[in-house]
Amino acid sequence: MKFHGRKSELGLLRAERDSPRSGFVPIYGRRRVGKSELIVRFMEGEGIYFVGKRAPGAAQIREFLEVGSRALAEPLLATARVSTWKEALSLVVGRWPYQQRGRLVLALDEFQWMAQASPELPSVLQELWDREWSKSGQVLLILCGSYLGFMEKEVLGRQSPLFGRRTAQIHLRPFNHLEAAEFHAGSSINDLACIYGICGGVPMYLEAWDHARSVHQNIARLFLDETSILAREPDFLLREELRDLTSYHAVLMEMARGVAASTEIAKGAGIDPRAINYHLSTLCDLGYVARHYPVTGKRPSARVVRYHLDDPVLRFWFRFVFPNQSLIRALGPARSFAELIRPQLDSWLGDCFERLCRECLPGIYARDGVTAAFEIGQYWDARVQLDVVGVRQDGWTDVGECKWGTVSPAKIAAELEEKIARFPNPRNATIGRHLFLKSAVRGHPPNVRIHTLADLYLR
Repeated sequence: MKFHGRKSELGLLRAERDSPRSGFVPIYGRRRVGKSELIVRFMEGEGIYFVGKRAPGAAQIREFLEVGSRALAEPLLATARVSTWKEALSLVVGRWPYQQRGRLVLALDEFQWMAQASPELPSVLQELWDREWSKSGQVLLILCGSYLGFMEKEVLGRQSPLFGRRTAQIHLRPFNHLEAAEFHAGSSINDLACIYGICGGVPMYLEAWDHARSVHQNIARLFLDETSILAREPDFLLREELRDLTSYHAVLMEMARGVAASTEIAKGAGIDPRAINYHLSTLCDLGYVARHYPVTGKRPSARVVRYHLDDPVLRFWFRFVFPNQSLIRALGPARSFAELIRPQLDSWLGDCFERLCRECLPGIYARDGVTAAFEIGQYWDARVQLDVVGVRQDGWTDVGECKWGTVSPAKIAAELEEKIARFPNPRNATIGRHLFLKSAVRGHPPNVRIHTLADLYLR
């Protein structure tokens, strides 16, 4: 598989490796985003790379010694009689031939599972770092994890033994729409937006997409053929981290339908409202769900939070595949697409387009030379819904409507004016008006900026 992008992250890791001091770099991000591939590409076979797993701590210590013995070409190291992580780490790190091979890069991947089996491990690493490794200038320690909540609390958080010791950190996120487009050079802009709406910026999913086939053919091939890579991918992702999937499946199915308020999600999923916050917080910690608040420029109330299923593949799968698995088996991929997905696909892609427009607003600001800080999101209340809101700290607020289908700009501009009249605008900011359209159309209403899909893919 070709390695795409991540130049800045590779540069940071190389700078840490070449620094005269020891380095400690936590790397975290949701699953499938390419953390392990980044580390392996950076290490290029040098150093010690160990992947934690759901196994007893003693078994992982033995495996770590085996990995260390191969890296050091010392077979007897695998049989060393040690019973603690402190002994194992001290033994392996202490035998690294610094004079011949330079600084040791020690990468512990899936660190959340290592710490789950051995809760003392963060404290052990803190002691070794403080007493030996940080002073030696000879170690680059990388801790990598996919459970965002764990990494933020137990590695980066104030209560962690390792707090304040990192020399850098990498929160590896999915590729943006321009980076994702590089996987399918030569595809039409319309197809690129569809691919991004369905696959997001996850490298594994983008690699699986065959740009020689149509969007419709790819959906049928990847999601509706039970032998394909994405047919059960969301189920596999959740099983790697969660135990009771039934309730989470119900929650995600409600969210994929567009339900966003916690009370309504609980009602639709048949879950006690007192338990729904635990489910939603867990999904947020995994990086699949995000909390959203209406953007106005003032601090919002916690009572108006909405929960959005931010992962595109999960959003697509729980909307179209999971609820229809029996029908899909009976109908087959082609008929399933034609009968279950195609009639609703444009409407679903319209929601994806709104997300893309919000993502692209910072790029528009950059091209406009805006230097003020800003916050981007949506606005909603009982009377009005605005697709795009950009609150800038220069006394300006941008609001926009997004339309994936064929529309009349004059009509949409008039609707936008009606919504602006209901927007609270607590800062009394100047309002900028924007229409985001799939393609160029005739007619340009005054005082409104129009952005087409082609504009959003400008570099």
